[in-house]
Amino acid sequence: MSSPSPYRAIFAAPGSRAFSAAGLLGRMPLSMMGIGIVTMISQLTGRYGLAGALSATLAMSAAVFGPQISRLVDRHGQSRVLRPATLVSTVAVAGLLICAQQGAPDWTLFVFAAGAGTVPSVGSMVRARWAAIYRGSPRELHTAYSWESIADEVCFIFGPIVSIGLSTAWFPEAGPLIAGGFLIVGVFWLTTQKDTEPVPHPRQQDGRGSALRSGGLQVLVATFVATGAIFGSIDVVTVAFAEERGHKAMASLVLAAYALGSCLAGAVFGLLHLKGAPTKRWLLGVCAMAVSMIPLQLAGDLPFLAVALFVAGLSVAPTMVTTMALVEQHVPRAKLTEGMTWTSTGLAVGISIGSSAAGWAVDGMGADAAYVVPVLSGAVAAAVAFLGYRRLGRPAPTRGGHDADERHHQDGHRLA
Repeated sequence: MSSPSPYRAIFAAPGSRAFSAAGLLGRMPLSMMGIGIVTMISQLTGRYGLAGALSATLAMSAAVFGPQISRLVDRHGQSRVLRPATLVSTVAVAGLLICAQQGAPDWTLFVFAAGAGTVPSVGSMVRARWAAIYRGSPRELHTAYSWESIADEVCFIFGPIVSIGLSTAWFPEAGPLIAGGFLIVGVFWLTTQKDTEPVPHPRQQDGRGSALRSGGLQVLVATFVATGAIFGSIDVVTVAFAEERGHKAMASLVLAAYALGSCLAGAVFGLLHLKGAPTKRWLLGVCAMAVSMIPLQLAGDLPFLAVALFVAGLSVAPTMVTTMALVEQHVPRAKLTEGMTWTSTGLAVGISIGSSAAGWAVDGMGADAAYVVPVLSGAVAAAVAFLGYRRLGRPAPTRGGHDADERHHQDGHRLA
């Protein structure tokens, strides 16, 4: 065997294993908290409407606070910003659990659910560390982003199963409680690792300018809103589809097939040495995601649905990885963490929209016909991608005079 695996090669950088592991723990709540709140509230009160509304409140709150927290990180550094934000979020989660357990008025639950949205975008923090280490090395950065995409999918395969399992087998509040524990451990472990922390850019921030001023980022975020609607609607419709066939418990396994397809595709994608402009790969990926929704309408049983979702998942991770590469091209370096978080925000908003639309569709048409929602969401994503494709051909201008200093700083850490 000649050269080592590209994945093994990227972890040769000092500190990379530790911050990636901390990032994996810290982003587990991304897939555990929302479904954990739904499970907890439905068990304690039997009110699915309230459960869904609280989950949507959490998602929208995270969509509002996430980019602002990341903007502060770009200015002041990860360690100074992430710990207080995480403490606020975990205190709010604790308040939510106590109020739910004690049967407090509904408005208190909404207040604490909104407060829990101050959770930082841990995946963006980890990707920013990879970008600082391998800036100027597209091959290694591509592999690193692919690795983090795999970590995302691992969270989405196991997180909901762990969260639902704990809340049903142990006590109703167990899922969100353990999710909060993962967040605290992951963030505090990550922020102790100062050597790999990207250098903040306090002087380069103009105070009011947002990364979202970039035309290219606007296209990516708009596309990700529609992409999020695909994910949100698939989750809701698949649970209803399984329930209509008398196997509601199988829904998590069927959805795991979707994440597994994405996970495997991400792993292979990271091994490829790709050349040429990433914009064409991105457009192709978005269109593939859209087309892969069509067979879901033909699914008559759960095994066929699982296979169709596995195949649909194959286009997800490569598209996500390419998106992160494009964010790095279109956002000034001093605002990279914020830029990456805006894409996550677009997904979160889209998931809320898709979940709501799918719920209405299931109630009105039944689960089989409701798969039209992810089909339409995919069509919108492809249309936005086509319309905005030209704007992605114009990368951000030079990112400022601190680049040489930053590269020198990061090289010093790499050699240390």
